[in-house]
Amino acid sequence: MGEAKQLLPLGGNTVLGQVLENVRHSTVDKIVLVLGHAAEAIKQHVNLQGLQVVTNDAHQQGMGTSLRAGISVLPPEVEAALIVLADQPFVRPATLNAIIGRYRNSNAQIVIPIYKGFRGNPVLLDRCVFSEIMALGGDIGCRAIFGGHLEGIVKAPVKDIGILLDLDSKDDFEKLQHFSPGTVHEKTRIASNDLQGREISSAEDLSRGEQLIIVGREPVAIALARLGKSLHLTVIVVDPWMTISDLPEADWLLNALDFSQLPPASTRYVVVASRGQFDEEAVEQALQFDCTYIALVANKKRAREVLRSLELRGESPERLARVRAPAGLDIGAETAEEIALSIMAEIFSEKRNRSANKLSTRP
Repeated sequence: MGEAKQLLPLGGNTVLGQVLENVRHSTVDKIVLVLGHAAEAIKQHVNLQGLQVVTNDAHQQGMGTSLRAGISVLPPEVEAALIVLADQPFVRPATLNAIIGRYRNSNAQIVIPIYKGFRGNPVLLDRCVFSEIMALGGDIGCRAIFGGHLEGIVKAPVKDIGILLDLDSKDDFEKLQHFSPGTVHEKTRIASNDLQGREISSAEDLSRGEQLIIVGREPVAIALARLGKSLHLTVIVVDPWMTISDLPEADWLLNALDFSQLPPASTRYVVVASRGQFDEEAVEQALQFDCTYIALVANKKRAREVLRSLELRGESPERLARVRAPAGLDIGAETAEEIALSIMAEIFSEKRNRSANKLSTRP
């Protein structure tokens, strides 16, 4: 941001000030504020009443150190902790209460909020995982421990797009500084993202076509959409917040992680490039709808976690073996464009093999 984003003006407050107000209006019992960069400036401009402030002198080493700093000061009677991010000012107090309520009514070790099938933040951690959080180091967040608690993860469906909105860049801030949860602006913004954002071909035309379904808006996803368009595939992007104007190469935009809303097609190639945000849910959807090609853009460790999670949900090893992870042919790809090229090469290899198999089985 070039400055402390916690202090950027937002409405009549600051970004961090609004986050704290949201938490204060929830049912949490104790608030610990962990500060690092620009700590002294933040203390002077943010209402700290009723908070316990902890300064993380090792903040430059990454978010894992801030998680440790916050967890370390919690008293023994604390049952669980909500890990609330300082750059997510649009999460409603009612949403925080819903996450807590889901925890109370389950045996969860970890509770994750879900909006229209997309997972977001904040997450809630039971005390039983605190020791693992204390072992984290460097720029590693809560997700690092999820793989060891797949059976203990519980999802909390919420009607709050705020769980997906964070301010990571100046562009994010410009787009969202006038956003207000629960207002007409929110409803208008969400409505502008829905399926009706672009006229597409008729259902009859689509049923004869081949769809490239891309989940996510990371650089690989954008590069793949552009490449798919140039190769005459019907490009469909699945993302909770993207609009057609953000990616004009897309033929169709889906703002819910629900493949039942997709137009019909003869063949579907699915690539999940959400950088860990929606991996399990997207792969699960692709398997459920028996898509021709399913690929996950992830490292081997993350891919194993995703497949293990889906196996625990009842997916068979045979079906999971269809998932290409890591995605793409091994061409030594490094950049987003190169990775997109390797994936497209694998898709067309799959396409040609299927055609050859069909020919070989004809009488």
